[in-house]
Amino acid sequence: MERSQAFELLKKNVKNKNLQKHCLAVEASMRHFALYFNQDEEKWGLAGLLHDLDYEKTKNDFSKHGFTSVEMLKDYNLDEEVLNAIRSHSGHIERVSLMDKVLFAVDSLTGLIVASALMHPEKKISTLDTKFVMRRFKDKRFAAGANREQIKSCSEFDMELEDFISHTIEAMAGIENILGF
Repeated sequence: MERSQAFELLKKNVKNKNLQKHCLAVEASMRHFALYFNQDEEKWGLAGLLHDLDYEKTKNDFSKHGFTSVEMLKDYNLDEEVLNAIRSHSGHIERVSLMDKVLFAVDSLTGLIVASALMHPEKKISTLDTKFVMRRFKDKRFAAGANREQIKSCSEFDMELEDFISHTIEAMAGIENILGF
């Protein structure tokens, strides 16, 4: 599957513009981490872009989230590793591969970074620093939907939380014009 085809499929199935932007933020982050870990950037990017493909169909039955996406993607000849990452990012099955683990952790972190940027005086991801996001991270009431335990699972791939946040900010800053801040 080509990236352009995946993006068209995302837009067809995910109508909410903020959710589309979330998927783009996760894609940019996954591409960044693929390069960091010397992995296949295209495969990791597709996993990030398509991870919430079924969200609007499964939001009322979260137990199907990820599994419905994989069913929707069955005719696209995607690598099984990408499908496993999409399936496992919701936390319903064990995360095995490095891709699984990074997607799971980065999914919530992108939301925390967006919320932090919106609170920042300059309202730009590129002006955020790790300390600013860490202060928001420690305030459990701030961006309460950003699961802190999920973010801290970066330890599963031997990355310190501060480094993980720093890398994700860098990745998202690269597309802040697309994200709108």
